[in-house]
Amino acid sequence: MTPEHFMRLALAEAKKGDAPYGAVIVKDKKIVAAAYNTVKRDNDPSAHAEINAIRNLTAKLQSSSLEGHSIYTTGEPCPMCAAACVWSGISEIVYGASIQDLISVNQSQITITCEEIIAQSFRKIHVKKGVLREECIELFK
Repeated sequence: MTPEHFMRLALAEAKKGDAPYGAVIVKDKKIVAAAYNTVKRDNDPSAHAEINAIRNLTAKLQSSSLEGHSIYTTGEPCPMCAAACVWSGISEIVYGASIQDLISVNQSQITITCEEIIAQSFRKIHVKKGVLREECIELFK
C-alpha cells in the first residue's frame, strides 16, 4: 500500500463531508479510521476530518494514544488539527494540499503550518507533503 493509495481513500471520504476535507488513519498498512468534515451537520466548529477520525479511533481503542499511527488528510492540518495530532501521539502526518494551496482556492485558513505547531511541541512527528496535491486542490474548485 502506497501513500497515494491511502490519500485516494481520504479523497473519497472528503466527498462525503460538509467541506471537502477527508482523513484516514493508518497503522501497519491498514486503515483503522476514516472520517470527513461535519462542521455544518454537527454545528461543531471543531468537527474537522482529522478531529473526527482521531475521536472515532480513540473511542474505539479506549485509549487517547495513537502512537505508531499515520494520518492522511486532503488538506494540511490546521493549527487545531495539528495540535490534536500532537496530543494524540500521531507519528506521521501525510497531506495533499498545503495551507497556502487552500488559500489560493479561497479557503479560509489560519496561516500557521502544521510543521510550525509540531516544532513548538514536545513531539517529533514526521510530515510528508504534497501527496496527490493536484487532486486534493481540485476538490475545492
